[in-house]
Amino acid sequence: MENEMKSKVWFITGASRGFGRIWAEAALERGDKVAATARNVNSLAALKEKYADSVLTLELDVTKPGQAKAAVDEAHAYFGRLDIVLNNAGYSLVGTIEEASADEVKAMYETNIFGALAVIQAALPLLRQQGGGHILGTSSNLGHVTLPVIGYYCSSKWAFEAIHESLALEVKDFGIKVTIIEPGAYATEFASQESLKFAPGMDIYSNLKAQFFGQLKDMEKGDPNATPQALLQVVDAENPPLRFHLGSHNLPWVRSVYEERLALWEKWDDVSSSAQGVAE
Repeated sequence: MENEMKSKVWFITGASRGFGRIWAEAALERGDKVAATARNVNSLAALKEKYADSVLTLELDVTKPGQAKAAVDEAHAYFGRLDIVLNNAGYSLVGTIEEASADEVKAMYETNIFGALAVIQAALPLLRQQGGGHILGTSSNLGHVTLPVIGYYCSSKWAFEAIHESLALEVKDFGIKVTIIEPGAYATEFASQESLKFAPGMDIYSNLKAQFFGQLKDMEKGDPNATPQALLQVVDAENPPLRFHLGSHNLPWVRSVYEERLALWEKWDDVSSSAQGVAE
């Protein structure tokens, strides 16, 4: 009975592969309950077979707000509560700022931003009613820094970060916690054809892209199977962090970038301050 009381109920989007699958299995292995969602519910069959009633598998295309609300409501009704709502679904659009079309960018935002919002907005009334909960979102270290060729993906993560930071301030009085998970480079399926969409290319960017993908290929990547215990420490913490770097490479990179930003702002501060003026 004691273990039952301590177990948590998760709602996870994008649970068919990558981090979503690994974290769902880690939660189930320790005795938690999981509502696992994916666009193709058949991809979750092995979870259901292994964990039986501890897992509820649901079809969910996060770009359909009505489907998101139905899935959240069904999960809440099935388990009686939701302790952790984890938005993990997302993909990257590959293309320079000039190459990608507005429609391609909008489609990515429908998943990366509006899909997450649909789940959050569906869950909030239920979390308030039960007196608390923990909203987690899978962002990226690219929510702080940027790279060429995937600038639009970076922009979606910057937006994702801002939304969750505001959300944390808005819901803290309801006992609802918010954490942004920021993975660095990991050897997941994120770089697979299922997780990448490519804008039509322009020859003038061929050399830049070749250099970019060469650097990505040579980049040291973390083991995604090493991440569950760190994530579980975060969700079990009495006061979890708003932002949590996943991996060892993020902080040095972010620190370096912010040092450069601060130095630049300081350099131009006299000019910036001169524009303040005095209101009459």
